[in-house]
Amino acid sequence: MKAALPDGSEAGAALASLAPLLFVALWSTGFIGAKLGLPYVEPLTFLALRFAIVIVLMSAVAVLVRAPWPPLGMRWVHIGVSGLLVHGVYLGGVFTAIGHGLPSGTTALVVGLQPILTALAAGTLLGERVRPAQWMGLVLGFAGVALVVAGKAASVPGGALVTMLMPALVALLGITAGTLYQKRFCPSFDLRTGSVIQYLPSLVATAALAAATESMAVHWTDEFVFALGWLVLVLSLGAVSLLNLLIRRGGAVNVASLFYLTPPMTALVAWLVFGETLTGWALAGMALAASGVWLARR
Repeated sequence: MKAALPDGSEAGAALASLAPLLFVALWSTGFIGAKLGLPYVEPLTFLALRFAIVIVLMSAVAVLVRAPWPPLGMRWVHIGVSGLLVHGVYLGGVFTAIGHGLPSGTTALVVGLQPILTALAAGTLLGERVRPAQWMGLVLGFAGVALVVAGKAASVPGGALVTMLMPALVALLGITAGTLYQKRFCPSFDLRTGSVIQYLPSLVATAALAAATESMAVHWTDEFVFALGWLVLVLSLGAVSLLNLLIRRGGAVNVASLFYLTPPMTALVAWLVFGETLTGWALAGMALAASGVWLARR
């Protein structure tokens, strides 16, 4: 006879199993938020506003609940570097690419290469063994992502595509390096105070670049306010906290494999919000990507 689980353990296990799916659903809406907000503000200015509001909110929460701060020293440096890579470099690249006209689906495809880069590096840098089933899952996931966004990529003029792709490639390197760096040097920290430390260098970097390269003008329309609020509350507070939790609990390859579901989920949300149609190839790609993630996370 099996021993009874302690009170609340079943609910906790259920919540833990839902966390990856919830993360994918929330993370995928970031592209939609960018599409809504970028017509009214330049990319780096948008991000600087977002980071500043998040820092204020999370600092207030940390003070109110008396959350523990890590000791000063290399711990702060590691958390700050991971945040700069995951937030500043990754989001800066994604927003700049979309702001320059790269379709969100194509941007998602480029960033969707992250699991392959992570798998290639995880063995060397983290000592993680990538099993054959995981490699097969990663290949299936990439094939599914390619099916979802192939039609959108074909609509971009070839000459302009290279210029627009560069920020997306920088974003890919940022999120890959950030995931590996955090798993290696600071996999566990208080999510309330740690978020503040992560966003501080990202705010400094994006604000400095925005001041140097952009007009920093903002058109405060209803759509922009909604997009900013959504990206702050749902993405920067909700999804990023889930990402930190998943990195803490899982291997780098397992966590990275979740990003394969972002382009299909983005296409689904775009269909619901903007009425964008989903072709048969897109639906097939979603199923293939989901199968790949299942294999990679076994």
